[in-house]
Amino acid sequence: MPGAPTDPRRLALGLLANVLQRGQPFDEALAGSRGVAGLEARDRGFLRLLLATTLRRLGQIDAAVDSLVQRPLPRHPAELRDLLRLGAAQLLFLGTPPHAAVSTSLALAETRKLRGFKGLINALLRRLAREGEAILASQDAERLNLPPWLWDRLVAAYGEAPTRASVAVQLGEPPLDLSLKAGGEAAAWAERLEAEILPTGSLRRPAAGGDVTALPGFAEGAWWVQDAAAALPARLLGPVAGQRVADLCAAPGGKTAQLAAAGAEVIAVEVSRARLARIAENLKRLGLAAALVEADATAWQPPEPLPFVLLDAPCSATGTLRRHPDVARLKSPKDLPALTALQDRLLERAAAALAPGGTLVYATCSLLPEEGPERIARLLGEGAPLARRPVAPEEVGGLGELITAEGDLRTLPCHLAARGGLDGFYACRLTKSG
Repeated sequence: MPGAPTDPRRLALGLLANVLQRGQPFDEALAGSRGVAGLEARDRGFLRLLLATTLRRLGQIDAAVDSLVQRPLPRHPAELRDLLRLGAAQLLFLGTPPHAAVSTSLALAETRKLRGFKGLINALLRRLAREGEAILASQDAERLNLPPWLWDRLVAAYGEAPTRASVAVQLGEPPLDLSLKAGGEAAAWAERLEAEILPTGSLRRPAAGGDVTALPGFAEGAWWVQDAAAALPARLLGPVAGQRVADLCAAPGGKTAQLAAAGAEVIAVEVSRARLARIAENLKRLGLAAALVEADATAWQPPEPLPFVLLDAPCSATGTLRRHPDVARLKSPKDLPALTALQDRLLERAAAALAPGGTLVYATCSLLPEEGPERIARLLGEGAPLARRPVAPEEVGGLGELITAEGDLRTLPCHLAARGGLDGFYACRLTKSG
């Protein structure tokens, strides 16, 4: 029933406000909602799709609504704008029948004390239903859906064409990528999971939908969910069987699982107790083991230097907009100084934990050069006893386009676009002298 506590649109309105008005991350808002947990699987899927689409296409949606009003919408109540956004997302991008999108929006307005705006809501949404296709055709979707500051920085770093192609990929629902515990059985698992094998070795199913835990192999721990790009940095360490490896800032745990599955003695360091507990749960399902350490990686040091260190540092996450569409709205240039300072401290600590001759891989899921090559340039420029060891094409499935002129890994969302794209990742491999 529209407006009822279990109505996914009603829940979506509250969750959208949590993200856009209160700055709560999208996944955190979903996970913390008791109402979402009580929904049937179909309604839960619709809710997530509605919210994700609204956030991904927010620039287009706001521009479309604004093009139909003669004067700016009132700033208060803020729920008015959010209700129109959800209605517009259904009409413009989700294919919801106009009568359903309009009637449910009006019913929701009744329950949210927006009765005085029902005439406006009705008129705007009905016009969008009639004129929406023409409005979309006139828009520059890629530029509208990326904040100007981020657009400018990405164009400066990669050029306009790659930036446009990357944003286009990020506007769609991402595929479901899986990492196998036993890589030698890839062909058999691909058949069972109705997936394709990517050049990098990950399995890929079409855009995620339904219950992942119901897929073959989940219960027996045969695989875990991990974007194909996110699976690459750990592989750059090379053979690690029987070796001690520190995985710093280990959550969500995909790289810890990779290293453990490869036979490494993994020390997973994570500052968040809750996130560390989730890593433990996933390792248990997979039948893998690692030493889990609750500690701040900027202060942690191993009992003795290690031959391998993997640092996937906290960052702006601008490479993961298709999976985390809130990032474009919640991050700003003001966040970067604190993030880059943290990355520098983590890199210094990671280098100190490394034994002479050891290998360090630094990675971020950011598209911003400030959080990637510029951090390495600073580290090396200050005299750290480290040197780049360039990545070879055969280490990344023969995809030479993923390797920079300096020999680092740089994936863009537009890479493998015809097969669903990749998250944006940067990784640099360093060897310690001595």
